Amino acid sequence: MEIELKLAVLIDGDNIPSAYIKEMMEEIAKYGNPTIKRIYGDWTKPHLERWKNVLLENAITPIQQYGYTVGKNSTDSAMIIDAMDILYSERVNGFCIVSSDSDFTRLATRLREAGMKVFGIGEKKTPNPFIVACDKFIYIEILKKRSRPFIAPAKDVKSKLATTVEQPIVRDIKSRVSVDEEKDEVEKITPEVIKLIASTVTDAAEEDGWAFLGDVGSLLVKKQPNFDSRNYGFEKLTPLIHSTGKFEIEQRSNPNPKSRIKLIYVKNKE
Repeated sequence: MEIELKLAVLIDGDNIPSAYIKEMMEEIAKYGNPTIKRIYGDWTKPHLERWKNVLLENAITPIQQYGYTVGKNSTDSAMIIDAMDILYSERVNGFCIVSSDSDFTRLATRLREAGMKVFGIGEKKTPNPFIVACDKFIYIEILKKRSRPFIAPAKDVKSKLATTVEQPIVRDIKSRVSVDEEKDEVEKITPEVIKLIASTVTDAAEEDGWAFLGDVGSLLVKKQPNFDSRNYGFEKLTPLIHSTGKFEIEQRSNPNPKSRIKLIYVKNKE
């Protein structure tokens, strides 16, 4: 039985917008139990006023950090010192660093060296060194929840999907957002992305070429921490892979008769 992660959530209040705090906390809860939740900033500054309204609702502890010198970010230093104190207290086994600042690259690296699981959350402007220093990095932009009109797939596409995979996957692929509607937020599936997926399927595959999709997804994140199907407009990995037309997908019965969960396998097309 997998042990649930106890996470320390450290938020850079000077660097992260408050608008999507609820979505951020819901996302963090997918990976572990946020037992420590702190946000750092100079609360005498007016630009942090919006944060004050959501801290109590989400049980986040504000940490006051004055800017002692103009042009220097003392918030970063306070977060780093607290992170190391928490590390040595042995109260958690994972960290979530919420920031778009590359100054936390060394901190993430050091925490992973100590055996901690490190998740990062930040905006798409986050420099790559910080992204790759984390076990997994999630963009705030994909956590935005808004009402979207349902856009049904063409009949021939829907029919083709139904003949190759079962209905749960058809429902997932319907959920893709309109690229025209969010063209600034949804990334294109480039040949480089397809190549990454194909090589990962090969790495995770058995001798017959079929790979369990769960293993493929885990390995993709290890190779590229910011890989997320939601970056490309898909809620799940299966419809993303299917949309490329480069892979075979097979849904198999679970060997455990008590489980209703279907096992999905993927294979590179010849």
